[in-house]
Amino acid sequence: MPQGITIPRTAGPTDDNLKQVGIDFYHRYAEDIALFAEMGFRTFRFSIAWSRIFPLGDETEPNEEGLAFYDRVIDECEKHGIEPLVTISHYETPLHLTETYDGWVNRDLIGFYERYARVLFARYGARVKYWLTFNEINSVLHAPLLSGGINTPKDQLTRTDLYQAVHNELVASALATKAARELAPSARVGCMILAMPVYPLSPDPDDVMASLTTERTNLAFGDIHVRGEYPGYYLRSLRDQGVELVITDDDRALLKENTVDFVSFSYYVSVAETADNSKRVTGEGNIFPGVANPTLKASEWGWQIDPVGLRIVLNQFWDRWQKPLFIVENGLGAKDELVTVDGRKTVIDDYRIEYFQRSPRSGRRGRRRRRRRDGVHLLGLHRPRQRQHGTDEQAVRVHLRRPQRRRHGHPRPPQEEVVRLVRRGHPIQRCKPHPIA
Repeated sequence: MPQGITIPRTAGPTDDNLKQVGIDFYHRYAEDIALFAEMGFRTFRFSIAWSRIFPLGDETEPNEEGLAFYDRVIDECEKHGIEPLVTISHYETPLHLTETYDGWVNRDLIGFYERYARVLFARYGARVKYWLTFNEINSVLHAPLLSGGINTPKDQLTRTDLYQAVHNELVASALATKAARELAPSARVGCMILAMPVYPLSPDPDDVMASLTTERTNLAFGDIHVRGEYPGYYLRSLRDQGVELVITDDDRALLKENTVDFVSFSYYVSVAETADNSKRVTGEGNIFPGVANPTLKASEWGWQIDPVGLRIVLNQFWDRWQKPLFIVENGLGAKDELVTVDGRKTVIDDYRIEYFQRSPRSGRRGRRRRRRRDGVHLLGLHRPRQRQHGTDEQAVRVHLRRPQRRRHGHPRPPQEEVVRLVRRGHPIQRCKPHPIA
């Protein structure tokens, strides 16, 4: 996938595949985690590579060298007082499972994943409290190869195959939750879904119904994880599409008895929906259903820029599930340009500063309404567009805002901004904190 998920995969690595050049975390994890601590991070979400533990995915014995690497990563987190948050599977189904079993379409992957998860809980369960079973589990509907390791091209997949893959992942997630409670009883296991509020394109009741139908497709994943059963609207939708799933009584029992402790999610974009097909003009690069919202600006990738959508999601999820919420991904994807200012290389990204000023504050307002103080003050170092479009932004500028509180009606103290410039292959450059209005 040299240019991301917008074009089919290649038979092997190619010279134009920018993802072959990474941040070298394997060798630089200690330095990176130390920098996170310096920036005030108290939680570090990382994903364990399945193929680092089981290189093919279907072996019976794990790779000790891979396990030892994550021991060292957790050592560094503990050294700096950082809480690890671990994702068990994050868009990295072992290639062997993709090419031999066709990924999650094949029910055999449930057993392979359970074995992998049990090894992780047995090894790290006493040291890692928070776990996520799958990254953006609902994204398999939009990106079957990336999310579900499904080798069959999307346009050749039947609806039954696609939704069976979804079911297989849900059963595997329940088995992982069950294993955690056996092997790491103090751990907390959450699902992770791609949050995407869907607005009606107009007040026309048909558009409102169209937006509800699209949004339910995403919400179903949280419903099943939290409530432990398929919602009626989801089963009815599958019947209308002619989808017949293989769901055993054991599957139903596993889902019901092993619901998640919390709901985590990513939020990047909202969409609109309409029942009028003549108005279905999608944004360039969009992998999501829906149409462009004419009231919102869009990024270079065609993603609607909607900071207020985060507040909408927080309220919607809390009202629907009454589970602790964890924002684990959020940000603005853009093609940043590395420029020289006063003899130093940097990125002028006022658009991202504006986004973060609006988005986390929006979330904090939603939390105050519920009298909740927990949440996210900075959403970390992340390049969400690289995996979709194959671009490499060259630099990431991170703005850290220290937590603020309003007490007894007194105004908040001035904020401070800490800027870190991270450039591939170069040391991190630091700017002194300065007050901002």
